[in-house]
Amino acid sequence: DANVGTNKPVTIIGYTAPNSNYSITQPTGLTASITAKGLTITGLTGNNKVYDGNTTATASGTASLSGVVSPDVVNLAGTPVFTFASANVGNGISITTTGYSLGGANAGNYSLTQPTLSANITQKGLTITGISILDKVYDGNTTATISGTASYVGLVGGQSFAVTGTPSASFADANVGTNKPVTIIGYTAPNSNYSITQPTGLTASITAKGLTITGLTGNNKVYDGKIGRAHV
Repeated sequence: DANVGTNKPVTIIGYTAPNSNYSITQPTGLTASITAKGLTITGLTGNNKVYDGNTTATASGTASLSGVVSPDVVNLAGTPVFTFASANVGNGISITTTGYSLGGANAGNYSLTQPTLSANITQKGLTITGISILDKVYDGNTTATISGTASYVGLVGGQSFAVTGTPSASFADANVGTNKPVTIIGYTAPNSNYSITQPTGLTASITAKGLTITGLTGNNKVYDGKIGRAHV
């Protein structure tokens, strides 16, 4: 028969005697094995994902078998599981597939190679919270002062990092004003699995600087019944 098996008996026909003085007995007792034909899976593409701290992967497309001998009945079965080789950010990361199996009347004559896919893990964006900007008295420059304790928003998997970087803050201009927008730069992500968005929407006020007048001395006068302005 045509099915997979080990040491399968083989029948031989067709040898003939050299002339009419001889008869021929065909060879017997010979055996050989039929091994399973390997099948592969096509039609799948690994999906990119944003860093989430784990190796779980997904795939898109319609999986199909490649290599089935017609008219054999073989179908794809099982529940696939896709796993990145690494949880960290990177391009073209290998995805291992497990869980596919073969079904159908002729499945026993085949073996299956699980597909190997690849995809990218991109950085997860973080924002900064916990800070504000202090009001200040006009001093002729745009420097602003950050107050509070900065912390990251968006860390995954229970991760915790102290905020890094050397932040600085600046008013758009140095002039007096209320609720003036402040630009912040210098915060950095804790590692390469994250990107950082600098804080936005923060404001503070610049108030007028008080001035005093110096250099004057009041002059004495002789009583004249008037309260008018004294000469200086």
